[in-house]
Amino acid sequence: MTGSEPILQVALPVPVRHPFDYLPPRPGSAPPVRPGTRVRVPFGRTSAVGVVVGIARASAVEARRLKRVREVVDPEPLLDPAMLKLLLWASGYFHHPVGEVVVGTLPKLLRLGRAPKAERTVRYAATAAGAQALAEGLGGAPVQRHLLGVMVGAGSISEAELAAEHRGWRRPMRALIAKDWAQPVSDRPDPPLPSDRPILNPAQSRAVEAVEACLGEFRPFVLDGVTGSGKTEVYLRLIATTVARGRQALVLIPEIGLTPQLLARFNARLSCRVVALHSGLSDGERLSSWTQARDGTADVLVGTRSAVFVPLARPGLFIVDEEHDLSFKQQDGFRYSARDLAVVRARDAGAPVVLGSATPSLEAIENVRRGRYHRLDLPHRAGGAAPPRIDVIDLRARPFDSGLCDVLVEALEQTKARSEQALLFINRRGYAPRLMCHACGWIADCDRCDAHLVLHREEGRMRCHHCAAERPIVSECPACGSKNVRRLGLGTERVASALEKRITGLRVARMDRDATRRRGSLEALLDRVHAGEVDAVVGTQMLAKGHHFPNVTLVAILDADAGLFGIDFRATERMAQLLLQVAGRAGRGDRTGRVLLQTHHPKHPLLRVLVQEGYRKFCAEALTERHGARLPPFASLALVRAEALQRDAPQSFLRDAEACASAHPHPGVSVLGPVPSPMERRAGRYRAQLLVDATSRAALQRFLPQWIAALESLPSARKVRWSIDVDPQEMV
Repeated sequence: MTGSEPILQVALPVPVRHPFDYLPPRPGSAPPVRPGTRVRVPFGRTSAVGVVVGIARASAVEARRLKRVREVVDPEPLLDPAMLKLLLWASGYFHHPVGEVVVGTLPKLLRLGRAPKAERTVRYAATAAGAQALAEGLGGAPVQRHLLGVMVGAGSISEAELAAEHRGWRRPMRALIAKDWAQPVSDRPDPPLPSDRPILNPAQSRAVEAVEACLGEFRPFVLDGVTGSGKTEVYLRLIATTVARGRQALVLIPEIGLTPQLLARFNARLSCRVVALHSGLSDGERLSSWTQARDGTADVLVGTRSAVFVPLARPGLFIVDEEHDLSFKQQDGFRYSARDLAVVRARDAGAPVVLGSATPSLEAIENVRRGRYHRLDLPHRAGGAAPPRIDVIDLRARPFDSGLCDVLVEALEQTKARSEQALLFINRRGYAPRLMCHACGWIADCDRCDAHLVLHREEGRMRCHHCAAERPIVSECPACGSKNVRRLGLGTERVASALEKRITGLRVARMDRDATRRRGSLEALLDRVHAGEVDAVVGTQMLAKGHHFPNVTLVAILDADAGLFGIDFRATERMAQLLLQVAGRAGRGDRTGRVLLQTHHPKHPLLRVLVQEGYRKFCAEALTERHGARLPPFASLALVRAEALQRDAPQSFLRDAEACASAHPHPGVSVLGPVPSPMERRAGRYRAQLLVDATSRAALQRFLPQWIAALESLPSARKVRWSIDVDPQEMV
């Protein structure tokens, strides 16, 4: 239809790829509505809050069927043109329904129609009596001790920052206030205490100068710094300069667990308001941080991947720490890459973006080679600390029990004798990954997934790590009745138990999802490690996430072979990054570190190159392999996944999808499959996938829109749940 009234194109949080057309409120009842404004509209038998994403002069819907907007929620647009442009671009690039992108990325309270209001920030500080109690040890109450220590170190701390430290902070804080050890204070953040800033080494100075010279213009940098090289200090200098020039900074981090230590360091050094945004905050706290960033009252926003969608009033600098980390890619629903969107935001805002990592992704390295990104090198550890020595231990024909060889046990005993600490890495939690009958071969499998149940001895349960199904541990085989049921393989729980038995008096702690599930448990564990109350930490990849343990001098990687023969073409890259990130925890203080790498394949070519010639040489060889195989970053991929309760339905749909592609071939695009997913059955549903391989991103994006439209009209599409993942980071 066409008419005198404009047509409001409204994005609604439903799985439909287009916005919906509505008439504006009746003339005179509300001011003209602009894009970026929330409106409440009739939708089916109810109403919904959506965002106006466009205004048209005509609609394909008949005039009599068009409904009017019931309410204009915002007097002014909630989303500025730059943020709306980014969201619409992301919806198109990742081919996800526009409403689930534009509305779905807002804080929950905004999706419900709440006004964008920043709550008054309540801050807490330790009293003189509290500081004295902390100095005297404050027996018992480990959470109170931890919170008190944070307040003493930071001067004062906000409720949002407390939530990042410990989700259940309110009760221990009330106890501290009742003892007169803590008190609410002014809602203005304390200025940093005068302190001597670390002196930058030449490489750090060059990095800071290079980025500062580009403030006010778009330029992507890769800050390639070995572990312990002082990347955070570079971030701090750049943020301080950005804020001094009246602009804001967005800092993306891969894990919520890194937020407390980073916030404490930022607040101790920056004379500005720093806010956080992550899943550990309450809905009100998330809304408050979002609003402060949007209104410009916050100068620095630190957050996990969803923070990339927070509007900034004066964007001036974007930082992605540990840019290689898989956590920056959303793996379900709206499958976006926060790292890549940060680069797009920086380009649109005319601001530099810094992608920091000790192990940059192959995509980042190739972008440097092509001249798209500029590399900033930090080749040495800050403060003159020496890099750790890496020793490869050939496990073949060597005595080996519960993940511990004789060389490792001896090194642990020596480390303990020197009052130093050790980290032992195995990327598998639980006690044993398999329970098998030695008499008949029965294995405890999940009834809903193509996976074994993992034995968790402390809980007395067997659990599936894919669907969370669980059952009690069996002492006899349910198939033949034999009591000869054996526990095969290693997990963190088994290694920790073996350590305690093997080395008398060794104080062992576990750092994995099971051991840190309770609120505050991770913080309490880190406090114990820093206080010297732990001799050895056994953990999963949580160990690699940027933790700084000055007294750790020994790192052991118990199973370096896990990533050498993975089904994903990125398996070796992930392996190399993880090994070096874990190894980088050793020798970060004033003592030299040592890394023991246990393997049954010491002559594996990629492992040999990584250990003997370093990560850059490893990447050069990996990129040569990728180029020969025409894999990213030398090609662009999209993965279509389908699942259903019936085994044949996913592959039937994907065969139809492949036929649609073959009927209308596109230059530079090929479709491979379908094939069953590597784990075909998960949570009771059968899964299959189809790979789209294109010579370039442009070729892929030309192909996908029409093809997806054709898929949506297939009769077989109604029998499955399907999704598309552009630039997939996992092929499972």
